[in-house]
Order: sequence, then C-alpha cells, then structure tokens
Amino acid sequence: MNAAPPEEVQASQAVLLLEAVLPVAVRRVTFRRSQVKALTWAIGDLGCPDHLDVPALPDADLAAIVPALTSLDWDVMILGNLAPDAPNAARLATALRRRGCATRREALWSCPYLELPSSWEEYLTSLSATRRQTLRRKERNLRRDHAVRVTDYGTERLDEGWRRLVVLRLHRCFARELGRRGQLWLTTLDLDGEPAAAWYGFVNHETVYFYQSGRDPRCEDRSVGVLLMATMIRRAIERGYRWFDFLRGDEAYKVQWTPSQRVTGEVVAFRPTWRGRWLRTLDLAGRLRARLPARRPAERVQPDPAPV
Repeated sequence: MNAAPPEEVQASQAVLLLEAVLPVAVRRVTFRRSQVKALTWAIGDLGCPDHLDVPALPDADLAAIVPALTSLDWDVMILGNLAPDAPNAARLATALRRRGCATRREALWSCPYLELPSSWEEYLTSLSATRRQTLRRKERNLRRDHAVRVTDYGTERLDEGWRRLVVLRLHRCFARELGRRGQLWLTTLDLDGEPAAAWYGFVNHETVYFYQSGRDPRCEDRSVGVLLMATMIRRAIERGYRWFDFLRGDEAYKVQWTPSQRVTGEVVAFRPTWRGRWLRTLDLAGRLRARLPARRPAERVQPDPAPV
C-alpha cells in the first residue's frame, strides 16, 4: 500500500475469512472497448505480479466469501496473472457459478523457467554447442581484458546497490524486507572496479526469481548482461535451488537459456444481471473474432482484355 496512489488505497477492499483473504478493488477499466466497473486484484498490475492465487488454506470454504463479493458494486470480476494451477481461484470460480455468475478461465502470459540440474557443467551440456562455446569464449575474453568481480548487496549495502538499479519505491521497501529475510539477490558485475551490469531478483523456497537487470551501454559489446545471467544461474545450481524462474514474458533472450515455459491464467466472472449478460456476450464475440484468421484485402479482378 505504500506505493499505491491514495485513490487506489481507498478503492481497495479486503474480504476476510478465518482461513482466507481476498484483496480486491473496484475500479473502472476498459473491457471489450466498454468502460465497466471491474472487481480486480487490489494491487492491480503494480510490480507485474505473476503466479498469483487466492490466499486461502486448501480446505477454506470459499463459497462463504461470495455474498461479500456480490455485495460490492461491480459488473465483471477479473483475476489475472494466476499461477498455472491456482486451485483456490478455480474453487472461487466454482462458488461464483453456483450463485449464478458465468465464469471463464483463459491463458495469458508465457513465463519461461529452468529446472536446475545438479551442476553447471550439466546445464551447459543442455545448451547448443554454439551457445555453449559462445558463453565460454565471452567469459574468457572478459576475464582476459578486465579485473572481473561479482558483487552482492545485502541489507547493509542496499542503498549502495540500489543506485545501480533504480526502480519503483515499492521495490525498495520490498527489497529491504527480502534482505532482512536473506532472500534478496541484488548483484553487480564489476569490471576494473566499476559496475558494468546489475541483476535484481529474489529467492523463495526452491526457486530463484529473476525480476530485472541492467547494463552499462558502453560495455554492451562485451556481453556483460549475458555473463551476469550465466553467473546467477550457476550460483542457483551450486546453492541447491531447483528452479530458476524468468517470470512473465517470452522475450527472445529468455528462450536462449531454456525452452520450458509455464503459462499464467485469468479468471473472469460475469454477474447474473442484464449488464453482466451483455458483457459476457461482448466477451464471447471478441474471443470468437480473435480466433478467426485475419482476412486479406479482396483482390481486384482484372477485366479480360477486349477482343481484337
């Protein structure tokens, strides 16, 4: 809430059970080219969250929060950026259907991830020969031409490290808490004593999450960003983590590290009112239109040449 505008905080609601909490907000959004009142995650897309689910115990009675949800003034509920399974969101959708709402679930974003092997060398053998040779050559050349050091910034050096990677105030608070818990990975690759690339992520349980990175444009020809990413993957393997998650987005550089992907989802629910049914009709029409092949412009028919 520290990073949200005051109007966002005022619009937020927290529907509570003893075994669950659903942080949501009613806000006006554009849905199928129409302005609607939507019930969405209170955080919105701030920080680009991935792998979400309704925070609830596995045996929580999510049907008990439906009356509280339907008492709010909304036309459509949109819970996006869900984890691939998101069992609690699925149970909530079922409870809403029993109260007359129409619901759907749809795939959203691809999230490349890497299942980490037991050693760095084993991971290298999973890459193409060209990619493997390129990584080794770039690292060798960099160490030949520069004094290379990888620098980590924990809680005691956070301000120093943050000057290398400036992002939202939310993440400064978030990073401080992660640092306190020993989960922060804020690292730079230094050449001759000066930072050339920065990497920001965090760990939770068996997974390392890559969030953001940056590099000095003057060092781009030395592939410092690539080599720092390789360093962090190698570190994750050597420290016994099981997964390396690149988070949302199918950017080409991610595919160079792993072919594996998960897909986030979205649950949409429409109220059993005339406006809810109208929006559902618009939604069905829009989804059908998106599946149709793109129509090519009609070709002009050339008249037959006049007989001589």
